Amino acid sequence: MDTDVYLELLAREAPVIDYESPILHAKGRGVGDADLAALERAKLLALQVRSNLERHRRREAELAALFETASDLAALRDLDSVLDAIVNRARRLLDTDVAYMTLEDAERGDTYMRVTAGSTSAAFQQLRLPMGAGLGGLVAQTALPYASADYPHDARFRHTREIDGAVDEEGLIAILGVPMRVGGRVLGVLFASDRRHRSFATGEIALLGSFADHAAVAIDSARTLQGARVALQELDAASTLLHQRTASVERAASAHDRLTDLVLRGGDLEQLAAAVTDVLGGALHVIDADGRRLGHAGQPRPVDAAAVAEAAAVSRTAGRAVRCQRSWVAAVAAGSEHLGALVLTPDTDLDDADQRILERAAMVTALLMLLRRSQADAETKVRGDLLSELLVAPHQAPDAMRERARRLGTDLDAPYTVVVTDISAPERRPATAAAARHASAHAGLATSYEGREVLLLPGAEPAAAARAVVKELGDGATAGASSPVTGAEAAAAAYREAVRCVDALLALGRRGVGAAMSELGFVGLVLGEGRDVQSFVRSTIGPVLEYDARRGTELVDTLHAYYAADRSAVRAHHALHVHVNTVNQRLARVGQLLGSDWQEAQRSLEIQLALQLRKVHAVI
Repeated sequence: MDTDVYLELLAREAPVIDYESPILHAKGRGVGDADLAALERAKLLALQVRSNLERHRRREAELAALFETASDLAALRDLDSVLDAIVNRARRLLDTDVAYMTLEDAERGDTYMRVTAGSTSAAFQQLRLPMGAGLGGLVAQTALPYASADYPHDARFRHTREIDGAVDEEGLIAILGVPMRVGGRVLGVLFASDRRHRSFATGEIALLGSFADHAAVAIDSARTLQGARVALQELDAASTLLHQRTASVERAASAHDRLTDLVLRGGDLEQLAAAVTDVLGGALHVIDADGRRLGHAGQPRPVDAAAVAEAAAVSRTAGRAVRCQRSWVAAVAAGSEHLGALVLTPDTDLDDADQRILERAAMVTALLMLLRRSQADAETKVRGDLLSELLVAPHQAPDAMRERARRLGTDLDAPYTVVVTDISAPERRPATAAAARHASAHAGLATSYEGREVLLLPGAEPAAAARAVVKELGDGATAGASSPVTGAEAAAAAYREAVRCVDALLALGRRGVGAAMSELGFVGLVLGEGRDVQSFVRSTIGPVLEYDARRGTELVDTLHAYYAADRSAVRAHHALHVHVNTVNQRLARVGQLLGSDWQEAQRSLEIQLALQLRKVHAVI
């Protein structure tokens, strides 16, 4: 029976109903039961392939939408357009009848409808939700996502006549709401809703949450941008009024032009520092909230770090630049979030107009940092998701994974190594960000997996890669690297080797260093698993042990005799008192259970170690 017809159906992306036609035609022709069974199996396999392709296309569409949203954010011009795009993309990807967004009204203490997509009710589009009332009011109050498959009859929420009436007029049944947060503040709620009963999956909640994060950054960035525009407009007005009177106002006008151009061109912090020092003179450092330098121009005189931190706190509270020793400090903040500071060491003291320039530059710095962070977060998430998929399902669509990696600048067909880190708890959060930065800077991937930071880094020098990661993450990190591998399918095995390596380092008391398994030798491998000998034995010869337990065979004894006879089946059969063909048959079964490479040097060493550890552990 020719089953190629299902390949043709897959190739032309035929609807599901068409997959029954070949079987109906075959029955009409009176084909035999065996052929019908083969055709039925081909149909099921084809439908499974079709389902997998649909899932991958849906995931690609989700990532593309998030990329488009991040691009909208990076080129933020019109907040309404960005929010409309976010709501419409959320509605399309979650395949809901309606999607909408509410924002907080601080003056009235409630939330109001900001953007809708798919709504037909005027009452619904003008709805306001008191804090704690309805599903949306509860999300806004608790900053937690909520979902209801049947909202009108869901007793978990405080219903009001106005809300229930608007929901009923819109015909909504199932509602999902997620908070839009910046720092610890909820700016509003993003919703997806259907006019039928529906249970929202965890992945759908996470996807809507990603869109909500982008929306929150867009709103917060737009507000910061508006503040910068207002500040720059103030500078422009002052320049027009006082241009002929003072040189300081001329510098203000110059700063206005430079900073405006910098924002419009999407400049970086180094360019901002250069622009400020060109106008005000002296030297400038841009630092983050932890005091690390992000950009600079010139060479300022040393300033005590504690004094700078204290001055930045005062500046943030007062909203003004403040003097710090021989320098001036202007806090860089977005709402209640402290992002860093500008530290200017001028050639001459600053007058009031110059201080205003420094303060406006701090606002523009906040905008640039938020935009850069949103772009970095989007890229980090995509890189992390891909590496997680490589570790969880390395054999699932390897060609697609290679192509996704290629678009991120990572070549999985070239040698790469996997590095696994162990980090002390206080260092965990900054280490996660540092690992992502390090991987991105080296055309690699990074993710948090099984409680550890995991990096996939191009190159064939695993020891050097592990040490570079420790240097980047700081003294609290220990890193183990796998041997170099190639191909998407090898990532999971390389990860397991790197885990064994870092566990060996910790067992050897070598915390705070980076190394490859090849540097630890035989003792390192033993100690790396020493805290759980049974786990090592199971991971190495578990299939053989399970086979003996189920079948009552003697494969383990055969392996002992085989290695004791210097891997000679002829000599081993004397010790086992069986025919040499029986020994060979048992060894062939071992190969089926452990893989074709079980007699290669590295695998053979691990198997012998596992056999001896099992024997010693049984005695102990």
